[in-house]
Amino acid sequence: MISEYILSITIFLPLLFAIAVLFVPKANEKLIKLVGFIGAALTFVVSLFLYFGFDPALDGFQFIQRISWISSLNISYLVGIDGMSLLLILLTTFLTPLALLGTWNSVEKQLKEYTLMVLLLEVGMTGVFASLDLFLFYIFWEAMLIPMYFIIGVWGGANRIYAAVKFFIYTLTGSVLMLVAILSLGYFASTVENGYFTTSLLDLYQIAHKLPINLQMWMFAAFGLSFAIKVPIWPLHTWLPDAHVEAPTAGSVILAGVLLKMGTYGLLRFNLPLFAEASLKMMPIMCLLAVVGIIYGALVAMVQTDIKKLVAYSSVSHLGFVVLGIFSMTEEGMQGAIIQMVNHGLSTGALFLLVGMIYDRTHTRLIADYGGAAKLMPVYATFLLIISLSSIGLPGLNGFVGEFLILLGSFKSSLLDNYWFAVFACLGVIFSAVYMLWMYQRVMMGPVHEDGLYGGHKLTDLTRREVAALIPIIIFIVWIGVYPKTFIKLSASVSSKTTELMQKIKSGAKIDYSLMSTEKLSK
Repeated sequence: MISEYILSITIFLPLLFAIAVLFVPKANEKLIKLVGFIGAALTFVVSLFLYFGFDPALDGFQFIQRISWISSLNISYLVGIDGMSLLLILLTTFLTPLALLGTWNSVEKQLKEYTLMVLLLEVGMTGVFASLDLFLFYIFWEAMLIPMYFIIGVWGGANRIYAAVKFFIYTLTGSVLMLVAILSLGYFASTVENGYFTTSLLDLYQIAHKLPINLQMWMFAAFGLSFAIKVPIWPLHTWLPDAHVEAPTAGSVILAGVLLKMGTYGLLRFNLPLFAEASLKMMPIMCLLAVVGIIYGALVAMVQTDIKKLVAYSSVSHLGFVVLGIFSMTEEGMQGAIIQMVNHGLSTGALFLLVGMIYDRTHTRLIADYGGAAKLMPVYATFLLIISLSSIGLPGLNGFVGEFLILLGSFKSSLLDNYWFAVFACLGVIFSAVYMLWMYQRVMMGPVHEDGLYGGHKLTDLTRREVAALIPIIIFIVWIGVYPKTFIKLSASVSSKTTELMQKIKSGAKIDYSLMSTEKLSK
């Protein structure tokens, strides 16, 4: 019986612990940390029931739960998952407790409110990936924005207010356009034969193909702009470096590890299946923007003097690969894009954890302030090397799997029909090796400072708590790199169905749109 509600329990369990945090006295900081961490860790344990109960052999969504909400407008609390959303929910519930554990002593003010915001943020992120009603999706999308705004604005660095406001304005601008598009889609559903107003994604999958192409283009633009800002796709990326640099470490881990994936998830979940003809027309433009972002992000990362800003710009480059894979319209490219979302969350999330750990010791992120740190922090240097190689895409580690599939898919794409996108994207792989290894050399190698001080502080190696936060990430980095089938098989039906849809639209073949969901259009 409880299995019917396991998805909703996964979504709202952090909210229960957020409420519990409210009743803990402010002075009892240890208990506040424990309640927050136990709540996030227990949510991950509960989410594992989704993994073990999920059947990748079945098409469509699973664990579907529908509760009537605004019956006059046919708006429901409708949640469910397929392989792609399952992977991203697991990523969310996996990274959140590790972010709290890895930054256990990093937050020194208003700890109670900080823990509350992290738990509320997890509710919003998980809800986004589980929502199958566009109105519910929008509620979770906006709900996620508020805690992150406060995490950056209250617990961030010196320019935190500027970064928080910039993040808020960028995201909200795109969200307003998406809301207009959602309402327009719902109204269009009421104009078809025997139709009615609805925001159910399962219903809209059945009728969206009837949208005139000019209206599809506007809808694609409205949804796409909101998602492109969140990815972010060049040239809408300028909010990201500021947000990353000013956010506290846990905020940066969650921002890079999960929030950015909401944009690429939205493109694959909504834009392609709902506005398929418009997606085909926009495919070359989106691939061009992706490749520009790959190269631009890598080149700008190469010249950064701040380690955290270097990692931030690397995200612009890596997420460009994901967008290229999605719009290659091939099964290999889309599979690569989905697994690369997970890979980026693990690798870049771990990089931000490592940057935060060394910053807590030295209070400086400038590359020039380091050198020879490996002699004083051999364990830290080992973790940084493994995760840097993962980010580069070394064979045997997770990054290679995603990037290889994306490049293969975009190279052989018959719909894209231009292998130059893949050729130029390869430059991003080369440049990533340059900026990551060069950063590692300058920070870890060379002679130790004569006075033994870095930023006026002595360097000490990682504690057992910090090692415990990093080891689970390393395990999955190697697991995905050595045996990716465990994860790729979960999302195989998503990529195959979407690719089949695009191929049939391009060829003009008759399409059974019911394949995109498990339910028919019915009131």
